[in-house]
Amino acid sequence: MTRKAVVTGGASGIGAAIARQLAKDGLQVVVADRDAEAAERLAAEVGGEAWATDLSDTAALEGLRLECDVLVNNAGIQRVAPIHEFVPEDFRLIQRLMLEAPFLLIRAALPHMYAGGWGRIINVSSAHGLRASAFKSAYVSAKHGLEGLSKVTALEGAEHGVTSNCINPGYVRTPLVEKQIADQAATHGIPEDEVVEKIMLTRSAIKKLIEPQDVGALAGFLASDDAGMVTGTSYVMDGGWTAQ
Repeated sequence: MTRKAVVTGGASGIGAAIARQLAKDGLQVVVADRDAEAAERLAAEVGGEAWATDLSDTAALEGLRLECDVLVNNAGIQRVAPIHEFVPEDFRLIQRLMLEAPFLLIRAALPHMYAGGWGRIINVSSAHGLRASAFKSAYVSAKHGLEGLSKVTALEGAEHGVTSNCINPGYVRTPLVEKQIADQAATHGIPEDEVVEKIMLTRSAIKKLIEPQDVGALAGFLASDDAGMVTGTSYVMDGGWTAQ
């Protein structure tokens, strides 16, 4: 029987790379994204299906039931500001989308996984799930919460054949990051490659951006039968940032 995977934020960036990898590995992939057209395009590409949804509307998720074998919580946004200037609604939005929604989706998916005696929860966290940076209070708080949620899910799911893990990338080459690089280059008046090495990756030993397909490959492993003993952990992929 073909296993089904749901990938949130699946229409672009890291989510799209994970969707492509899981489809390549033979899973039926549901591309969940608020951009309905982009979700439809990628679903058509990978032979899956699209689910147009705004996961920040968490009230709509409370009665949800998901019949999937793999759930990838990837959807996220970023807002940057000092705490004393941070817009409260922006803080709440990030908590809803990046912590409350994963909880509700896990809650919706576990009954099916428990009934089948097998399941994989993959939470796309961040190096910021383990470390902090100034001006990212909402993002860092949500990712730290996601780490705890993932570990509790691992403990509860163990006797049912369900694993739960986080992937913790540093800066990944996505459209969002590419825009940040261009903006920083313009602001500082330096070439974009210098922005990557001297500003974004100052704490990384390897001065390269992570490619989305690298994250996809790790997700593919965590979704496989080979990863049955891997649970409750955080897989860091950050070029050595958190080694210091």
